[in-house]
Amino acid sequence: MDNQLLLEAINQTMPFGKYAGRKLLHLPEPYLVWFNNQGFPEGKLGQQLALIHEIKVNGLETMLAPLLQSD
Repeated sequence: MDNQLLLEAINQTMPFGKYAGRKLLHLPEPYLVWFNNQGFPEGKLGQQLALIHEIKVNGLETMLAPLLQSD
């Protein structure tokens, strides 16, 4: 895994929906599970959401929280 891709994913802001404006790492796990079941969006955002889903499912978000950048 490319460290830069990981940093970009956890610092990406959700651009739409109920959680628009939140960092992907701060999205609730059930929301990511819903995307996993329904299908992630196409493109980079979908790949980032899938990565964050895996991070959350495996309980790694607290380990990555220090890497969040403030806006």
